[in-house]
Amino acid sequence: MDPKDEAERGLTDIQNYLYWDSHRRAAHHRAARFAARVPGLSEGQRADIEWWYVEEQLGVSRTITEHLTDQIAMVEALHTQRYARLRRFAGVALAALGAAVIALGVGLVLVASG
Repeated sequence: MDPKDEAERGLTDIQNYLYWDSHRRAAHHRAARFAARVPGLSEGQRADIEWWYVEEQLGVSRTITEHLTDQIAMVEALHTQRYARLRRFAGVALAALGAAVIALGVGLVLVASG
């Protein structure tokens, strides 16, 4: 693998991790603010609520990511099929055009020699 490609991949991995971590922290802060407003919770209950909420948000993010990945794969497959069909059509059209040009050339030669 090219060192430039490895560096780009490493930067992308770091960016993805930082993005994930910022969402995890934001979810944790939202849960902490919510738990702080609920009267009568013990520290353990607050910690449980925060943990549950962060895990739930990560699960939702994972589900959305999987859905987007599936949609992108589907669109890519459709694009590949359409492109293959277009290439086949172009090949047939070029073959027909080539045959027409050859037939026209043969006809011209026959008319000119006859």
